[in-house]
Amino acid sequence: MNSSELSTTKAQRETLSPIQWAELACEALMAKFEPEKLPPDRFHYHQGVFLSGMEKCWRITGKSLYYEYIKRWVDSQVLPDGSIRKFNADELDDIQPGVLLFNLYERTGDERYRKALHTLVPLLKDWPTNPSGGFWHKGHCPNQMWLDGLYMAGPIAVQFGRTFGDADYFDLMAYQAILMEQHTKDPVTGLMYHGWDETRTAPWADPVTGLAPEFWGRAIGWYPVALLEMFDHLPEDHKDKPRLVAILQHLLISLTKYQDAATGLWYQVVDKGDRPDNWLESSCTALYVQAIAKAVRLGYLDPKYMEAAWRGYQGVVDTLKFDENGRLVIGRICIGTGIGDYAHYIARPTSENDLHGAGAFILMCSEMSLANPI
Repeated sequence: MNSSELSTTKAQRETLSPIQWAELACEALMAKFEPEKLPPDRFHYHQGVFLSGMEKCWRITGKSLYYEYIKRWVDSQVLPDGSIRKFNADELDDIQPGVLLFNLYERTGDERYRKALHTLVPLLKDWPTNPSGGFWHKGHCPNQMWLDGLYMAGPIAVQFGRTFGDADYFDLMAYQAILMEQHTKDPVTGLMYHGWDETRTAPWADPVTGLAPEFWGRAIGWYPVALLEMFDHLPEDHKDKPRLVAILQHLLISLTKYQDAATGLWYQVVDKGDRPDNWLESSCTALYVQAIAKAVRLGYLDPKYMEAAWRGYQGVVDTLKFDENGRLVIGRICIGTGIGDYAHYIARPTSENDLHGAGAFILMCSEMSLANPI
């Protein structure tokens, strides 16, 4: 598809399929960055989530340019001896891109990719933990569990366990997911707080519960997306699978209650859509839509929830623009953020076509391309 030939009229937009939108997003980022120049200058989840979306787009379309782009980035990071050029070994964010290595190893048999996986994933068995055994999100955030962390470590660890025959990783990541839900889930809303510090020493931690103060949109999105990626590789008869499925179902159903009726989008701070300074955010919406649609496709949610998924999908599509070169522009993306109070989240700047926002969009569109229209 030649994006420069596309108009932005509503009628023409409606003719584009979800996978065509995914391709346009891939093309826009490919035009902006040579793969070796994707920011930041290290092995990091910003590239990982974008390229994970691209990998799903490649599997659906079979277009080799996507596979080659992914491979070029990975090959710029994984050295000939299988070591990783630059990554922070105490940040879960820098473990996540390793999910890209499985497909490359399977297709090429190149030992570099296997060695890189064995550099990354075994770190998790000795990862620093809080007193209950929950992973620190980063070395400089002691005892802090963030919802984001399940996406960074869960899918890669479970797939590693299946690929290399180490069932310890199934139990390890199921435990992390359950612990996180036990301590961050709010019984009233069904939503999950951004983080939890068991020691209650973080500046944002509630002095009694250790919880973060708010329900931040994108953090909540990473959690169900991660669970569903874990389910792709977790044995069906794993002892914790029923509990994890119940957690997934409850969270996704709870989220549908906070979808904006007018636009189909969700808010930056999910439960406070009535506040005039709160704003609608595209990346969290994309992640929720992806998770709802995948949960329906795999039989974990009633198909009636696809109505919410399609409204969210259309809500994001309605925000899209094209630049002067005809390239897709995805906006309303909150830039990366730590944990804070309501004012902190509301004051966060937005960006266009940033990697985790584009990645969330491509993940959504790829999944929606597999869904039945309603």
